[in-house]
Amino acid sequence: MKLKQKTAVITGGAGSLGLATARLFLREGARVVLVDLAAAALDQARQALPDGDVLFVQADVGSEEGARSYVEAAVAAFGPIDIFFSNAGNFGEVRPIADYSLEVFEAVQRVHVSGAFLAAKHATPRMRDGGSFIITSSVAATRGDPGVYAYITAKHAQTGLMRCLAKELAPRRIRVNTLHPGPLENGFQHAVEAGISRELGIDGTAMFNSMIPLGRHGLPEEVARSVLYLASDDSSFTTGSMLMVDGGMSV
Repeated sequence: MKLKQKTAVITGGAGSLGLATARLFLREGARVVLVDLAAAALDQARQALPDGDVLFVQADVGSEEGARSYVEAAVAAFGPIDIFFSNAGNFGEVRPIADYSLEVFEAVQRVHVSGAFLAAKHATPRMRDGGSFIITSSVAATRGDPGVYAYITAKHAQTGLMRCLAKELAPRRIRVNTLHPGPLENGFQHAVEAGISRELGIDGTAMFNSMIPLGRHGLPEEVARSVLYLASDDSSFTTGSMLMVDGGMSV
């Protein structure tokens, strides 16, 4: 098992990618700390996951108190952290720039950018040397699209954060990378596509499929296998990288 006796923290853990990753990590022998904001979603995750070493923590990843609390809970339960998967996210809205809400823009930066920053600030001092810190970015970090101001800006910012962390943590052999999924078959993406459909008057799902060379949305389980690669010793010489898992959309 690639993650035997390793401790992994997953934020945004009750979402489709978080759950798929947790299932895979558990099969590979990890102890998993699942963090999410919504108590009801965590309850559903508890029912969906197999029995194993899993801790469920409700926390706001965008607050310093929340980050400190889930890190302390993880260390108290399982000891030092080996893998951190910063995966929490929200989308915002699709609007012309003149109509874009500053409140929405800042709320998206708070989760994606401040959330990843605070995870690194509080978790990496409690990580074992030789660990792995992974941030879920997006294919959106490689492009710009009108109206998607909050989400695309946040995803670009996460890449800059990753590069700074990769250099600072390299002496401890902690690898830091960003994961860049394309559109996935999940509720998050369906909501994004519904917003695009309303704003642009087109079929958002068909639009995305036409932009993906492989011609389809990805599955959370497919992306989770790439998370496992970055989490495990298979990626022992990989840091500061942007791993594209997007069906070729960024090509």
